[in-house]
Amino acid sequence: MLSKQKILIVDDDNNIAELIALYLTKECFDPLIVNDGEAALKEFESFQPDLILLDLMLPGIDGYQVCREIRHTSDVPIIMLSAKGETFDKVLGLELGADDYMIKPFDSKELVARVRAVLRRFHVKAAPAAPAGEKCVEYPELSINLTNYSVIYRGRQVDMPPKELELLYFLASSPNQVFTREQLLDHIWGYDYIGDTRTVDVHIKRLREKIRGNTHWSLSTVWGIGYKFEVKTP
Repeated sequence: MLSKQKILIVDDDNNIAELIALYLTKECFDPLIVNDGEAALKEFESFQPDLILLDLMLPGIDGYQVCREIRHTSDVPIIMLSAKGETFDKVLGLELGADDYMIKPFDSKELVARVRAVLRRFHVKAAPAAPAGEKCVEYPELSINLTNYSVIYRGRQVDMPPKELELLYFLASSPNQVFTREQLLDHIWGYDYIGDTRTVDVHIKRLREKIRGNTHWSLSTVWGIGYKFEVKTP
């Protein structure tokens, strides 16, 4: 018998947390509720959840810091929950490594749908690579290996989350081809992704901070359309 997927619910409003847990239980998930950031970090180690629903406004350690701490050691999917709907808050959450962001109040069915969608994408990423040969692209000072999820830039390994690496590999595999944000969302996050195109912009920004390009290639913006991995001719 397959074990239930475990969901860690982190919210200081126990009424909301219990309502979320009730819906997740009905959908055959195994939820666990904690009410503050310190407890979240402790239970994360012992409970080993498949996904975290993380409220931002927590007593003590807030949700942003909880996300930072978890991202130091794990790529477990995180959906942030917040009453803050400003673009700044959403972008900050995504930049810290969240996989999705939901604004309170939200519909319980949409929450369950997003949980399933994020878990689906994560499991596709985590599946072992098919033994059909190494997937690797190389450019001057840059090597991107999708088989073992590694990036070497100027002789040093660069740490990056799976989605950043997959986005970089996808663009670099089709040099000078322009992709819209919608196309990149479909290819990297999946056609059923519920988030907006701002996710692509955030990931491109983070990639540019880690690999700044050189005279031979760059991550270029095509204004009004999207992005491309530009390879410059001598």
